[in-house]
Amino acid sequence: MTPHLISIYALAAMFVIATIWPINMGVLAFVGAFLVGTLLAGQTTNEIIAGFPGGLFLTLVGITWLFALAQNNGTIDWLVRMAVRAVRGRIAAIPWIMFVISALLTAVGAVSPGAVAIVAPIALGFAFRYQISPLLMGLMVVHGAQAGGFSPISIYGGITNRVVEKAGLPLSPMTTFAASFGVNAAVAMLLFMVLGGRALMKAQTATVAPVKVPHVQITKPATGPQIFGDSEAEALSRRIGEEGGGESNRLVAEVEEGNQPDGTLYQIVTLVGLALLAILVLAFKLDIGFVSLTIGLGLSLWNPTMQKRAMAQVAWPEIMLITGVSTYVAVLEHMGTIDFVGSSVAGLASPLLAALVLCFVGAVVSAFASSTAVLGSLIPLAVPFLQSGTGVGAIGFIAAMAVASTIVDVSPFSTNGALVLANASGTDRQAFFKKLLNYGALVTVVAPVVLWLLFIVLPG
Repeated sequence: MTPHLISIYALAAMFVIATIWPINMGVLAFVGAFLVGTLLAGQTTNEIIAGFPGGLFLTLVGITWLFALAQNNGTIDWLVRMAVRAVRGRIAAIPWIMFVISALLTAVGAVSPGAVAIVAPIALGFAFRYQISPLLMGLMVVHGAQAGGFSPISIYGGITNRVVEKAGLPLSPMTTFAASFGVNAAVAMLLFMVLGGRALMKAQTATVAPVKVPHVQITKPATGPQIFGDSEAEALSRRIGEEGGGESNRLVAEVEEGNQPDGTLYQIVTLVGLALLAILVLAFKLDIGFVSLTIGLGLSLWNPTMQKRAMAQVAWPEIMLITGVSTYVAVLEHMGTIDFVGSSVAGLASPLLAALVLCFVGAVVSAFASSTAVLGSLIPLAVPFLQSGTGVGAIGFIAAMAVASTIVDVSPFSTNGALVLANASGTDRQAFFKKLLNYGALVTVVAPVVLWLLFIVLPG
């Protein structure tokens, strides 16, 4: 067996192991990069570490930290409450309000599961209260999160655009974003009409009963000395801590994060900061990682107590996964495996058939594994195919591949689908699971073909 095949089988094994057992695929990828790099590629550890995506790491840390600050100071909850009030008795607007909120959250940098974790409990609570299809509400939330997922300042968008830019391929971030938003919005409209939307448009209530929008914790904050490495606080004796007004690990008054009044000056400034992030990154082409960290630092200096746990809420598992897979892919590039796979795919009788196969692979793998891992590994594998003069447009293919690898997150085996299933209170969980499973299977089979036709075949 050749080293190329061994490295590919190792990547496949990582997906399988991470799907069966609760092991972060990033850890598997880092270990795989070490073993494959040293044993098969003849690399030193310094050469392997050189493949670590430092810029992407900074981007992921910056935007997820900034988003954690916005969650903790109540800005996100405030936005949700304003959207709820905007319904004003129009029942049919509720699913679309949830769609828009989810899209907005991911578009400004929230991880997709984080956005679904915030919105899904609220959306399904509305479904139960106003007799709206729970399946409709859950799918609107997931498709909304995916619709905004490829904005130029989002995590999915950042991963995809950096891979394409590094490969020297034609880059159109707004095309990928528009493709994702348009396809998911069209699917949402179809679901709305099929799952009771027409009846909802006829329904009207004088007022929508107040709905409590609780703070939803995406990750559990750290406890004890804040933040990491606070050895001085750890060394304090209980007596000194009591003299300071509390326990040794709690010398600063606690703030109940996320449970803040609406419309405070701090929240308004946070919204301005998010808008400023978009302007500086899109209009002035500044690095999103440094800009988000700078804005987050400004918010932290404004209210240090409020932000003290935000660093523990950074999406470290997702960051570990993405950077680990990217490092492993760098090893594959050094070995020539990327060129080997690209040449093999390009060797198929029809380039269009090869593109369809790649879209199917992305959809099927992503339905059972992490979309971020798929984007970070399969798009680089397709780069040689796109560079080989097959006639398949790179911009259209990247759009098709990106959407095919994320729209299947409605599967109950994916994080987003599982979050919707977990919040489907008041329903038959088994029946709800079967509906999600059937819909996820349908999307996995149909979406790659439709996207292939829309973005690859028709433009050519």
